[in-house]
Amino acid sequence: MLSPAQARRIALGAQGLSGARPATAGTARLHGVMERLGALQIDSVNVFARTHYMPHYSRLGAYDRDALDRMLFGRRKRYVEYVAHEAALVAADDWPLWRFRMDDFRARYAAPGTWAHDHAATLDRLRAELADRGPLRPAEFAQASPRVARGPWWDWDDVKRGLEMLWRFGDVAIAERRGFERVYALTEHVIPAGALHRELARPDAVRELVARAARASGVATAADLGDYYRLKARDAVPAIAELVDAGVLLPVRVAGWERAGRPVPAYLHRDAVVPRRVDRTALLSPFDPVVWFRDRALRLFGFDYRIEIYVPAEKRRYGYYSLPVLVGDRLAARVDLKADRAGSALLVQSAWWEPGAPQDAAERIAAELRHAARWQGLERVSVSGWGDAAHDIAAALPDTERHDHPRAPLAPATALPRPVPAERAS
Repeated sequence: MLSPAQARRIALGAQGLSGARPATAGTARLHGVMERLGALQIDSVNVFARTHYMPHYSRLGAYDRDALDRMLFGRRKRYVEYVAHEAALVAADDWPLWRFRMDDFRARYAAPGTWAHDHAATLDRLRAELADRGPLRPAEFAQASPRVARGPWWDWDDVKRGLEMLWRFGDVAIAERRGFERVYALTEHVIPAGALHRELARPDAVRELVARAARASGVATAADLGDYYRLKARDAVPAIAELVDAGVLLPVRVAGWERAGRPVPAYLHRDAVVPRRVDRTALLSPFDPVVWFRDRALRLFGFDYRIEIYVPAEKRRYGYYSLPVLVGDRLAARVDLKADRAGSALLVQSAWWEPGAPQDAAERIAAELRHAARWQGLERVSVSGWGDAAHDIAAALPDTERHDHPRAPLAPATALPRPVPAERAS
């Protein structure tokens, strides 16, 4: 049986978060993170840093974002976007792994009575224009018109919706991004021919994806393995059984992993290691694989996580874009960060402790915030008064600025003691 601490260390080691960060983070290491994760989720929120920049930073420290952009979005297609978890970047050579999902999308969204079925002529015109003109942004299609106006064939909504459908069906691919806007092309103009024409049966593809999810997770339940690539249980469960029979997955128990008082079966990847200790401090994206499956984050770390972007401001508990903070092998805190680029400041809008945070957590998080500010090209850090960790972290940044937050204006400086919550000593 594995202890909860062993399970945490195995999971963090599998994700590349157990050892010290490398001294340099060149292209080979950037590719290495992609290989380890298997999928890099994309999201448009840019309040601190776009989510696809964060996992590399969490694992490697400061790196050249322009180099990552060239690697991920350049015209040499080593990586492409597809619905791997949500919209994510995956290896272009793995295109055949997703064909079963493309077929599922087509069966679901192009059946009689669906939008795609009723707009088949629109989809044909989109394909034809891409064939004639090459990669295009939605606004560049000849018949596209402003959202409020109706064109003879389609309006902008039809173009965008049709392209998104064709992307899910595998008929088009994302050729590049300009700014952050997608540029669409026919799949054969993007995907390497060897990958495009390679056939892979559904059970084989699912089994490979489950094996990769297991390697990236270290130790996991069936639900964890299925969620990593958003696989249906009817596909994932037989694949898990086959991988157990093949010795790739080893059934184990983890103390405390229970449901209704009964142990939840877990699986250890045969190559997983148990690091002797984890001594990493890292800011995690809300869409990092460590936390993107909320049930797993709760089971592994006791971390109850819900992103509050879509929660009305007055009802937010932790802040708009609150990031989990790893200290050692625990998610010790959460901080809501905002990059004030005009003022060249990293704003800590709120900061909160989690139970079990180490005694030196404030100092370690303060150092990580300085590091993150430098990576973002910001000159200073400013901490608000909102959250039970805010004053601790500010005290560990003696030269930091303070700013008011609507939820918690700063008290006078003399009223800012540095409390040490009792649960942090346990």
